[in-house]
Amino acid sequence: MRVLIVEDSERLRKALARGLRAAGLTVDEARDGRAALTFASAHPYEVIILDLMLPLLSGLEFLTRLRASPSPARVLILSARDLVGDRVAALNLGADDYLTKPFAFEELHARVLALGRRQSRETSPRVTVREVSIDTSARLALVKDQPVPLAPKEYALLETLLRNRGQCLSRTALFEKLYDSASESSDRVIEVIISTLRAKLERAGCRDLIETRRGFGYRVA
Repeated sequence: MRVLIVEDSERLRKALARGLRAAGLTVDEARDGRAALTFASAHPYEVIILDLMLPLLSGLEFLTRLRASPSPARVLILSARDLVGDRVAALNLGADDYLTKPFAFEELHARVLALGRRQSRETSPRVTVREVSIDTSARLALVKDQPVPLAPKEYALLETLLRNRGQCLSRTALFEKLYDSASESSDRVIEVIISTLRAKLERAGCRDLIETRRGFGYRVA
């Protein structure tokens, strides 16, 4: 899952980014509303964590412009403003959730995962295709109910393909999901991850789960 944090407090923004990256998410950071618009127009985010009191462009102004764009990102407001009117205004402009500061990181993480499931129209943290299952809360992959040890990027790639079952995702699209904007890697790294992921799934007893469509990309049917 790719997340954008829009927060002008560098200390809080960096702390959130560290925590979410440690939990296996791909994270970009913006310190003001204008930078956030640039990020949101360039990258496919599942969830945006948005402060309301931002320099250059307020959180509500950003939200208004985001909802006028094609972006399907879910928005979690993270704000010290806790009046009912503030929450109502944000929700009416298209926010999906609202969490006030101070907060527990565990709750924020759970809400981000829930919004990610909502965006892909899932109701359960467990996604199953054939004999392969993932638990998106525990970040655990299983084949025939037996755990399969995956590296973080292997798990993230498998989750992306399972969440988008039936869709053919290009190498570039998969790279956008797995790597943040600061990455110096090439999208060819996806081919390497696909290869190692297939090998681990086959050793666990699942063959031919990931289909390669030459010139188009990869999919799970």
